Amino acid sequence: MTPNNASNELNQTSPLKLKIAVVDDSSFSRKTMIEILEEDGHIVVGEASNAEMAIQIAHTTNVDLFIIDVVMPEVSGIELMNALKEYKKKSFAYILISSLNVESVIIDAISGGAQDFISKPFDKNDLLSSVNKIAQNIESDK
Repeated sequence: MTPNNASNELNQTSPLKLKIAVVDDSSFSRKTMIEILEEDGHIVVGEASNAEMAIQIAHTTNVDLFIIDVVMPEVSGIELMNALKEYKKKSFAYILISSLNVESVIIDAISGGAQDFISKPFDKNDLLSSVNKIAQNIESDK
């Protein structure tokens, strides 16, 4: 086995660990997501309770993935995602999360560019499955 084959096998069993920003106006939800993500080996590079803080993170930090709550005061998660898409030349991946399990909200999130939508209350395995699927897609794009 060549070193490259060993490296490829390792990448298939161990997805890329992402740099993630968590945006949710609920401190409990942010804390819960951060614990789950860090336990799985991902790097949480920022957390924000509103769109303004999230945009600041995008300006100052290297982020692969934003996990954004849809319902937040002043600016919705979908509006924030649209603002982030226009902000930088680097494209981010997005997971939107919400207790609003209304079909139109899910369609707006996915058609707006989110790679996934997770319902609150979220299951740890659903969150990690979604994040790891995005990590595999980013890895395969490299």
